[in-house]
Amino acid sequence: MTGRAASATTLVGLAALGLFTAGCSTGGTGTRDEGPAGTQPIMQATPSADASSPARPPRVDAVALLKGDPKVSERVRTDLKPCTGSEYPVDTSYGTMTGGPSADVVVNVMTCGDSVGVGTYVYRSRGSGSYENVFAIEQPAVYGTIDRGDLVVTTQVYGQKDSVAYPSGEEVITYRWTTNRFTEHDRVHNDFNRAVGNGDPGLSAEPAEN
Repeated sequence: MTGRAASATTLVGLAALGLFTAGCSTGGTGTRDEGPAGTQPIMQATPSADASSPARPPRVDAVALLKGDPKVSERVRTDLKPCTGSEYPVDTSYGTMTGGPSADVVVNVMTCGDSVGVGTYVYRSRGSGSYENVFAIEQPAVYGTIDRGDLVVTTQVYGQKDSVAYPSGEEVITYRWTTNRFTEHDRVHNDFNRAVGNGDPGLSAEPAEN
């Protein structure tokens, strides 16, 4: 009996060992399924030979453009001076609006003290590094941007009691290049909450002035 029991025990052990080995060798249900690390090839995406970043548009000397442009008022040209060191109060944007040989240039001129816009100008490339003024607006608190091929000009609207920091509203005008000039395409007027603008949301909004 002892020999038979031992033989039976041995057979059971061999059978269990066989099941364990089979479980390790299968690909989805075994005890260890991940396999040895680093045996699978790693696919890496590499950029194609013709993939390249868009060409950066040539930068212009915006101050030189303004000072040499007769369409810019003498007042703006005279007041255009560095705020600190050689830093002029000028913002410059580049984009495609007029379909010229290179990027159009939008130049915004501001005051040094409070950065209030005093003029917005658009220059269209004529090739060979020369530019033509195709749009100009000079008035307080004006600022122009390029939005998906359109020129968007925002002007702040001030009431008699408004401070520079808190206008009563704004006009947002979208211009589109048509028949070799910018024409108005859309206009939006926004009225601002006077109570919030005064910095105290607890105050009631003043009635609109006539």
